[in-house]
Amino acid sequence: MSVTRKRFDDAPYERQCDATVIAVGADGVELDQTVCYARSGGQAGDSGTLTLADGRVLALADTVYADDRRRIVHVLAEGAAAPQVGARVTVAIDWPRRHRLMRLHTCLHLLGALVPAPVTGCSISPDSARIDFDLPESTLDKTDLTERLNALIAAATDVSVNAITPEELAAQPDLVRTIGAAPPAGAERIRIIEIPGVDRQPCGGTHVANTREIGPVIITKIEKKSRSNRRVVVAFAPA
Repeated sequence: MSVTRKRFDDAPYERQCDATVIAVGADGVELDQTVCYARSGGQAGDSGTLTLADGRVLALADTVYADDRRRIVHVLAEGAAAPQVGARVTVAIDWPRRHRLMRLHTCLHLLGALVPAPVTGCSISPDSARIDFDLPESTLDKTDLTERLNALIAAATDVSVNAITPEELAAQPDLVRTIGAAPPAGAERIRIIEIPGVDRQPCGGTHVANTREIGPVIITKIEKKSRSNRRVVVAFAPA
């Protein structure tokens, strides 16, 4: 069974790569490797382009995982004619959009570190992100949280990517902040995102190299979604 090489795991700043089409289906195009992040973990999938050897450029509307979670499907924009299996292509991401997703994903890790409660879910789009907490009684304040979050961003802390074994993770259950989250079945190594002194947890998303890249943000909403669920929404501060 084919497995897509996920170049974004080790090189989130890589904007394009050459690849070979290994499958074409109703859902989209599969490549042997890609720079496109597939929608997962709350983070939106990448959009971008496929450029063929004859110069044709096909728009990519989204990137998702196939059912087996081992292969990545590049969803073509409506009306785009799929390339042939075996074709060589250059796959490129919409970089400004991806960088905004990276900035907000790292921001959510900082925000999670400021709220001492389990996480029940999150969603990251290019313009805003939200994180839900298991927090029956909330004393969260938008102004206070915004100030503390921007202080962590301004601290300019490097963000590192490491890996541990499933056994090491089992021995450190507190690393998993999200209720019900589990590493991919059969994984030999589990990706760990660390912001020293602030946050360390398993995560498969793309992140900035330093918190300063996030830039100023603002907490736009804190709302009660259920008896024990509080949602915090963050967005980039107006220029």
